[in-house]
Amino acid sequence: MRIGIIEDNQRLAGILRDALEAGGLPVDVYPSAGAARYGMRQHDYALLVVDRGLPDGDGLSLIRALRAEGNGIPCLVLTARDAIHDRVDGLENGADDYLTKPFALEELLARVRAMLRRRSQVAPMCFRLGRLSIDVNAVQVAVDGQPVACTAGEFRLLLALSERIGTVVTHEDLTDKAFGPFAELTPNSLEVAIHRLRRRLREAGSDANVVNHRGVGYALALATTD
Repeated sequence: MRIGIIEDNQRLAGILRDALEAGGLPVDVYPSAGAARYGMRQHDYALLVVDRGLPDGDGLSLIRALRAEGNGIPCLVLTARDAIHDRVDGLENGADDYLTKPFALEELLARVRAMLRRRSQVAPMCFRLGRLSIDVNAVQVAVDGQPVACTAGEFRLLLALSERIGTVVTHEDLTDKAFGPFAELTPNSLEVAIHRLRRRLREAGSDANVVNHRGVGYALALATTD
């Protein structure tokens, strides 16, 4: 479950990305509507955070185009325009929510989670395998109902595997979903992250494990006993 941020202000985009990723939500950032359009052909996003003032036009134009194509992806609009008619304009052009600058990051994260919860009617928000459960809304991992402390990176990695339980996720696909397509990684970044996640699950007593399919990728599956 990835979030797309469309914001040309690099500093603000970085702050938004860090806040959402700290909340366990993997994020890709795009500086323009055109770049976002390209990214959406490569990735399936659960939600878009869209700035109105983009270098290649009003963010509402992108939303209007998506709605005209029948794309119902939830869109949260960010803008410095705080007049009532601006907010109404945004909502009438297909935006699902509207947040004016400046805003508190806590409110942004709360609104994003609320929008994702509303989407839960058509998308599973909790994954289970054996005694292991991953709650997307609460950003929580548990074994037998007992919370397991995970870093934001570990949660994103586990979520990427959980979305395809029992299926092998390729190294490339898993790296992309867990770290994002633009992350600067070392050659063994994925292996190190997998090792840490395995240890985390083992110490928590989970009967689920990350299985290595050599040369192909990894899968989340129940541990086997001889």
